[in-house]
Amino acid sequence: MRSTDGLLEIGFIRSVFDSLGAGVFVADTTGRLTACNPRAEQLLGRSQEQILGRDLHDLLHRRRDGGAVPRSEGGPLTVLESGRPAEGSEELLLRGDGSLVPVIWASTPLRHEGRFEGAVVVFHDFSLHRDAADQTAAYLAALEGLTARLTMVAEVSTALTSTLDTPEMLDRLAGLLVPDMGDWAAIDVRTAEQTGELHRVTVRTIGDQEAAEALKGPLPSWPESTRSAAVQALRSAEPVLLDARSLAEEPDSPLASAHRELFDRLGGSCAVVVPLYTRRQVFGALTVARVAPDASYSEAEVFVLSDIARRAGLVMEAAELSEQQRHVAETMQRQLLTPLPQVDHLTMAARYRPAESAAEIGGDWYDSFLLSDGVLTMVIGDVVGHDLKAAAHMAEVRNMLRALAWDRTEPPSLIMHRLDQAMTHTSDAPMATCVFARIEGPEGGPWQLRWVNAGHPPPLLVTADGRAGFLEAGHGPLLGLNSALHLGLTWPDAHTALPPRSTLLLYTDGLVESRTRDIEAGLDTLRRHAAALAERDVEDFLDELLARIDPSGDDVALLVLRIPAAGVGAGDEEVPPQHAHSPAASNRGAPGSRIEDTPVRDTSEPA
Repeated sequence: MRSTDGLLEIGFIRSVFDSLGAGVFVADTTGRLTACNPRAEQLLGRSQEQILGRDLHDLLHRRRDGGAVPRSEGGPLTVLESGRPAEGSEELLLRGDGSLVPVIWASTPLRHEGRFEGAVVVFHDFSLHRDAADQTAAYLAALEGLTARLTMVAEVSTALTSTLDTPEMLDRLAGLLVPDMGDWAAIDVRTAEQTGELHRVTVRTIGDQEAAEALKGPLPSWPESTRSAAVQALRSAEPVLLDARSLAEEPDSPLASAHRELFDRLGGSCAVVVPLYTRRQVFGALTVARVAPDASYSEAEVFVLSDIARRAGLVMEAAELSEQQRHVAETMQRQLLTPLPQVDHLTMAARYRPAESAAEIGGDWYDSFLLSDGVLTMVIGDVVGHDLKAAAHMAEVRNMLRALAWDRTEPPSLIMHRLDQAMTHTSDAPMATCVFARIEGPEGGPWQLRWVNAGHPPPLLVTADGRAGFLEAGHGPLLGLNSALHLGLTWPDAHTALPPRSTLLLYTDGLVESRTRDIEAGLDTLRRHAAALAERDVEDFLDELLARIDPSGDDVALLVLRIPAAGVGAGDEEVPPQHAHSPAASNRGAPGSRIEDTPVRDTSEPA
């Protein structure tokens, strides 16, 4: 569309200038605004009178805080110096009402008839795009922060459940909080609920850890009234925030002074104190602090720390309840392990070692008593389960076996049959394993062992010259299984001679089986060590056997019998083992036993 009429052409160009949907400035070579279109006036909230004749940079170019931008930092007027087109999207222009509008702009040199006349600047409001970008960046930052917090909470959860040792667990917890949540962390735990005594169990820092360790130890008792943040958290079960002003206050009690010492030694401009608690009780307080002068804690961070402290409180409560259960079960079990009878120079000894874990206290027991016909019994057993209920069932089965054995002079197989029926029809005790044995013989010997085995590891017989073998005969089903399922299985009676000065060992599976060792390897280890200890007296025999095998995990019960030398009876004094004559060859390979030729070796080398 061309016209020879110059005025018409100028009018058309002006219409285009005024109708553009973008703001347009024209500036001379000094940066002074000489023209603008209506869209520019609208975007900036300024009239032509407020714009024209003013320096574009001085009038409009601003920082985010509203301050002036040095001319050297560039912007649309850089074209005046370079003579080359430029563009950008980081500038903010000052509106007439004092607000700022982010713009995206392009600037190009203005030339007329070959002369450089200034610059033309075209710009758009970038608010919507900038807001969307800022919002996206904020979402991404929040997501990254949430991911980091979730990762830390997962690591904390792992640390809280990785050990039943409360001080060790709390030390791991504090270590995970530094430096993500603070420059140092300290945990104070109540040691006596009635007196209000506290103990600082851990202090972790990014700085001098040796100095932090020196701050651990007992703390003063709670005062009746105090501004101490730790006491406030303990009493209210709510988080307490400390800022520079509250940290500057003078301590009003010995406990407050002990808490202040953390900040005096490790620094700190702000802190959060959160209680370690459950609905039942408060166990202690966690303090996390930052050192930088302008540091602070957000509401979200306080929430995270409070949640972590609550989780720690739940774990501490579980550990406390577990220890209480362990104590009750151990007490019950030890009360049921009665003193051993001593009959006609037959020497006995027993040991019980509880499980390492409170959750695995349970059903192992030993017993020995005289029957109505004067015969000595030996019993070892294990009720299925590893908890306080298993210990109660163990007591029930033990007492039923005692009553049945005393009431009837019957072979061990019939006693076991009656016990299986009693467990099935009169008790809710689960399955159990058991060895029930009679030690028979006239005064002075010879002695015979008659026994039955209900699914239990076989007894071990060790001769005086160090030959050891497992008594594998007499094996039958577990108790509580045969009658309940109407299997019709039986427990065969077994018997074998007990050579003079031999050692009979009954034990539970915790001695020979663990998570890291199968039972066959455990039995072989037991046989070798027992053979090497054949000449020890029964007390040393058991102590050294436990020391060498060092069972872990499950609880363990052991019962041992030492047969006297040949001909030793009431009123006789037994010759010490090292001077006694070796058993006769006729005693080797007695019925019901598997004796392996294992030379005596008294060594402490591990299995």
